[in-house]
Amino acid sequence: MLAYLAKRLLSLVPVLLVITIATFMLIHIMPGGPAAAILGLEATQSDTDALNEAMGFDRPIAEQYINWIGGLFRGDLGDSLFLHQPVGQAISEHLGPTFSLAVVAEVIALLLAIPLGILAAYKRDSALDQLVRSLSLVGMAVPGFLLALFLMLFVGVRLHWLPIAGYAPLADGVWAHYRYLILPGISLGTIQAALIMRMTRSSMLEVLHLNFIKTVRSKGLRESKVLLKHALRNAFIPILTVIGQTFGTLVTGAVIIETIFNIPGIGQLVINSIERRDYTVIQGVVLTVTLLYVLINLIVDLLYGAVDPRVRLDRK
Repeated sequence: MLAYLAKRLLSLVPVLLVITIATFMLIHIMPGGPAAAILGLEATQSDTDALNEAMGFDRPIAEQYINWIGGLFRGDLGDSLFLHQPVGQAISEHLGPTFSLAVVAEVIALLLAIPLGILAAYKRDSALDQLVRSLSLVGMAVPGFLLALFLMLFVGVRLHWLPIAGYAPLADGVWAHYRYLILPGISLGTIQAALIMRMTRSSMLEVLHLNFIKTVRSKGLRESKVLLKHALRNAFIPILTVIGQTFGTLVTGAVIIETIFNIPGIGQLVINSIERRDYTVIQGVVLTVTLLYVLINLIVDLLYGAVDPRVRLDRK
């Protein structure tokens, strides 16, 4: 296990190196720049050049990249040009709302997907199975922002059940915190539930016809115990893979939903930083998001052995 973990962690080095190079180059070839965003449209070219020189953006790209990488090895992501605070502090402040939203959305997705997927596989080719498959196709086809707008209109505006926008920190209370995340969580979780539901159904179908399920049933066990304890556990590896991928997607890709519901998460930080050409924040966020996504996949790999003891991660 330790050898496997060490190999996976070492494999992060070239991945992060490629990400840093690609991100740094793409950001610096974008039209405009921080100096132009700070000074505005009325600034002259000489003023812009002077500010670029003061901030160090007139130096060669390779030199700027080496200086940034040197700061990373010291644990310094740099300072935001507009927020006037360290990039690490800005990311930590915005990561909390995004993580809370991702957890709410993932819980909603699992509560919908796992039971419906199991029932669809158990009642194969029945009316329930047809309904579940149709719902999963609709869920995968409907854009998340469209579902978000409908929820805001009916649940928030007409019924006044939940707030349609805003955010309350956890310090204000558990209910005050999560009531702002229910609508965006449903918008994100429903889309992810469609994928998990289809994977749950297909994985359960592969297991339910195997001989050990027939043996378990012949022993007189309750059908619920057969499905949950024996069939689901043996079918859970591919389901766990999809759950890890969807959670990584929720953490790293909730930009549109955060913007619609005015949640001060990583998505809003990225959008605002791109508009202002805040290079250091964009670079720090991309690096952080990449690291989180890879770590989530690593955690999923480590959970394989806990879910199925037959999986040994230290084997080839």
